[in-house]
Amino acid sequence: MIMSDDKKKSVWTGYSAEERAAVDALARGYIDFLSDCKTERESVQEAVRTAEAAGYRDLADIIAEGTQLRAGDKVYAVNMKKAIVLFHIGTEPMENGMNILGAHIDTCRLDVKQNPLYEDGGLAYFDTHYYGGIKKYQWVTIPLALHGVVVKKDGTTVTITLGEQADDPVFCVTDLLVHLSQEQLEKKAAKVIEGEKLDVLIGGIPLAKEEKESVKDGVLALIRETYGIAEEDFQSAELTLVPAGRARELGFDRSMVLGYGQDDRVCSYTALRSMVETADVRRTACCLLVDKEEIGSVGATGMQSRFFENMVAEVLSACGQYTELALRRTLAHSRMLSSDVSSAYDALYADAFEKKNVAYLGRGMVFNKFTGSRGKSGSSDASAEYLGELRRMMDENGVRYQLAELGRVDLGGGGTIAYIMARYGMNVIDNGVAVMSMHAPWEVTSKADIYEMKKGYDVFLRNA
Repeated sequence: MIMSDDKKKSVWTGYSAEERAAVDALARGYIDFLSDCKTERESVQEAVRTAEAAGYRDLADIIAEGTQLRAGDKVYAVNMKKAIVLFHIGTEPMENGMNILGAHIDTCRLDVKQNPLYEDGGLAYFDTHYYGGIKKYQWVTIPLALHGVVVKKDGTTVTITLGEQADDPVFCVTDLLVHLSQEQLEKKAAKVIEGEKLDVLIGGIPLAKEEKESVKDGVLALIRETYGIAEEDFQSAELTLVPAGRARELGFDRSMVLGYGQDDRVCSYTALRSMVETADVRRTACCLLVDKEEIGSVGATGMQSRFFENMVAEVLSACGQYTELALRRTLAHSRMLSSDVSSAYDALYADAFEKKNVAYLGRGMVFNKFTGSRGKSGSSDASAEYLGELRRMMDENGVRYQLAELGRVDLGGGGTIAYIMARYGMNVIDNGVAVMSMHAPWEVTSKADIYEMKKGYDVFLRNA
């Protein structure tokens, strides 16, 4: 049992040498995941690889074969290559409910527009449209890598990843030199860099000296030679620019992780790991990794689509348990950790937080009873009974956790997929780790918090 006073202390002080080694081992895998999976498609590909290595089968194959699922069977389903759900069938009927870990794998970034290429001042640029809630000024003058796919009219898909290897070129958004910035620096931070100024510098050598847009033509020639892509093919592309380079350990003591896209891949990675490493389950376990959370969970791959509900229906059918009433009961009786991050206390900006009710790096996983903004607008407020049961579960299994709100009451707020899942009537609460510099190109987390969250997810899947 963990005493209440201990929850206010750093988790690090209670670790044995063996536990510290386990913390570092988990962080190494996480750093690799962060570095290699910077888009939803890349995250889903890695999730499929991980799931299949753990014995999961594609649900589509099960349906095609007409195979009946039984307790212990493991399946996954992919939604348009940008979302995935995994099920581990339990010994109890599914209508008793599932234990669900749900996270999102989309992150803030710069998306390349459908007609992106242009030349101005003897240089070539990509026109971009930012995705998610960002401070636009943070994205200038940092090295950016290009990730994504281009789909040609004949259906051929070309995958592009450029800027991650040591000898790759990178790209950047330029900024005005400080010597000429008097007017710029008088603007509010939200206006210092306008959205239409987030265009990315991509080339500077003309194809022929006297021709109009010769630099643009030179870039197109290189793209055509390297990838077999014509300019019109950008119209059916999903290309994004993300911070280039690997995630890294942070601090002299290597206690933290600095990396792009930790909101919410820190929860996605640990949820996936817990899912594939959990052995026998009584209640069916589920891991759901979705797209579009950063822009309202909309679209066919976001949580507001019917994909998850449809896949639950398919699994019920494959288990020989489907009726419309069984589907409704399965969803209503489920319990979920909406696996998403919380804001970390930052002493440099202390006035943005309320110290008694904020998450701190190094104090364990975080439960947010509610999110939303100001008067809890848009939040899913978890019940006291559910939170009490989770506290008991975590305390009995030695998982360190903290309770927090996102920030000062009237300052702002945020949202997750919790409110969408709560529509089914299930118990759901936001749960993750504290993140410093959230939504910045590089975010900070504590290795200890990541470790405690993974432990908590293990406990939840086995016991909820």
